[in-house]
This record gives sequence, C-alpha cells and structure tokens, in this order.
Amino acid sequence: MAKGRRARIVITGGGTAGHVFPALAIARALVDDGYETKQISFVGSRRGMEGELVRNAGYKIILLGGRGIVRRLSFANLPAIAGIFSAVFRSLAHLVRRRPRVVVSVGGYASVPCVIAAAILRIPVVVVNVDAVPGLANRLSARFAKLSAVAFENTPLRRAVVTGAPVRPEIERVSRSVEGRLAARARLGVPAAVSLVVVTGGSLGARRLNEATVDMALHFADREDLFIYHLVGERNLKDVSERVASGAVGSNYRFVAFSDEMPALLSAADLVVCRAGAMTVAELTVTGTPSILIPLPGAPNDHQTKNAQELVHVGAAVMMKDAVVDGETLGVMVLDLLADYDQLATMGSAARHLGKSDSARVIAGLVGNVVNEERRGSR
Repeated sequence: MAKGRRARIVITGGGTAGHVFPALAIARALVDDGYETKQISFVGSRRGMEGELVRNAGYKIILLGGRGIVRRLSFANLPAIAGIFSAVFRSLAHLVRRRPRVVVSVGGYASVPCVIAAAILRIPVVVVNVDAVPGLANRLSARFAKLSAVAFENTPLRRAVVTGAPVRPEIERVSRSVEGRLAARARLGVPAAVSLVVVTGGSLGARRLNEATVDMALHFADREDLFIYHLVGERNLKDVSERVASGAVGSNYRFVAFSDEMPALLSAADLVVCRAGAMTVAELTVTGTPSILIPLPGAPNDHQTKNAQELVHVGAAVMMKDAVVDGETLGVMVLDLLADYDQLATMGSAARHLGKSDSARVIAGLVGNVVNEERRGSR
C-alpha cells in the first residue's frame, strides 16, 4: 500500500445500491492506495440510500435535495429543475471548501449537480459507468470528464477505459469451491445436500418476480431436494408475508427483506434468479455464479436487457422476459437448469471468465493518475 498521498477526492452519485456499492468500493481502493479516509468525501441525494451506508463506512457525506427529471414535457419538471440549480450552488460551496483534486462520478441524478459544479471550477472529473448503456447523467457528465471508466466494451462514452465494474472486496473474496460453498451454507443455515436457488429483485425489490417466486415455492412445497432463499425488498415485504402466511410453502423456503449475507449467498447458490442491474451482473461474473436474468421492463434505454445480453452472449446466463414470468414458467426453467450440472458448471465458468475482480483498484489507479497530472499542471 502506498503511503502519504495528500489529495482530497470527492465521490458523487447515488440513489440505489447499484450506485452506492461501487462508490464505496472505489473509496476503499483509494484508502488501500494510500489516501486517508478523511481526504475522501461524498456528495449524494437525500432521496437515496447513500446517507446511512456512506456514514457507516466512515466517510463524510453531504446530501442534496431534488429529484430526477421526468423524461417528457411535464410541469413536475419545474420544481425538479429548481432543485438542480439549488443543488449546484450547494455543490459549488462544498467543492470550494474542500478543494478536491478530482471529482469521481458514479452516476444517478444525484451526481449531476456536483459534476456541473466541478466543471465550473475546472476540477477534473472521472466518470464511472457500470451499465452496458450509459444513463442520461453519465452521458452528460462524460462531456466534462478526463476519462470514463466503463464496465463493458463499446460503451459509447468519451475517453472510455474498460475497467469492469467495481465490486466490494467481500464479493471478490467469494469462494465457490466445495469447501467454500459448504462453509457458506453452514453460515446461512441451508442444508448441504439440497439445490439452493437464490432469488433477488435488488435493493428495492421486484413485485412480479416476488409473486412468481412465492407461486414457485408453493408448487415446490413438498420437495426436500430444493431450497429457495428469497430476498423480497423492503417495499414488498408486507405483501409477500401475507401471501406466505395464507399458503403452505414448506420448510425449504425462506424470505427476508434484505440481507447483508450476499457474499455467502453467491458462494452457496447453485443458481441465482434476479434482475440485470449492472452491479448484480458484475457480482455474478466476479464470483462465477450461474443465473437466470429477468431485466426490468421500462428501465432507461433498456439498459438491463443490454446488461443481460452481455452474459447471455457468452453462455453465462439465460434470460427471461418479465412479461412471461410466473411461478410455472420460472419453476420449469429452474428445474431444467438444476437437472443439468454440466450446463451450470459451464455457465459459472463463462461468467467468471467475463468478470474483472480488480476493477476498484484499477479505477483508483486511474484517479491517482489524474491527481498526479493536476499536481504537475499546478506547479
């Protein structure tokens, strides 16, 4: 680890776990590279989940008001635009006070005011884009960026450098060896001899996927060779609880709102059923986990479908359309895959080949290069 690096860095963006976790992974890599925790600060949104997560990780954060702009002509955009102007002024004040050498943007509407402020103050910007198709915030931010660290080849951003998506160190350390998987199952309280299917709709949950999973669990209630571990999301917890209470799902079904045990789940699972958010896809590839991907319909620029196609193209996953997902169709696909051990092994190997486990460190190195360039330029 390098010692004594003296430069302040601001990381901006947030909204969902898909923005916050890569931001924290980059911050940790910067600390490992010799920057002090107190030199790194965050700018996020009050509406997002970053406030608690960032503070719990030991970093300072300021939270801006406002929300994203509706992508059509609407009077609802007037207060949103006013909120952006207010957030830009607050970001300007923060950057003048902190005087960072670099602003790192991880995307989301929360990143835009700080990037605009950085451009006004001529502070270099590094954009981190984890989706196959960049969102509006990153397309705008990339216009001001010194470089764009991207997860996929052919991402249409200026000065793109392919780094992969930065995942948490806990994910990088996941072992899917026989010993690693048995240890993970013991930690989770999952029997060693069953087939384990993990279902998750992401940090916010996914109603259709949750409904299909409960239906599947009801259908498979008498099977002792199959265990379903279901992460339902906070906003769907009540609905799932009521449905489970009114049915007989058997002892090999477990549901939780959210879990801090995602590394153990990725180690233990035979198959994961999930959406195709960028960080979900990144964690599947880094760990080499076979998956059924069900992209979120209506996602901006259909980016989840593009993310899923990157895995499907190399044989690392299969994809289902949200519109056709129900308990029966999902159950049939799950059983077909679990019955073919060789296919699961091939899918896992293909996923692992696609994954880049050192992305956060690579991005931290690129940020360090920008810092050094600024130092030389200011002499």
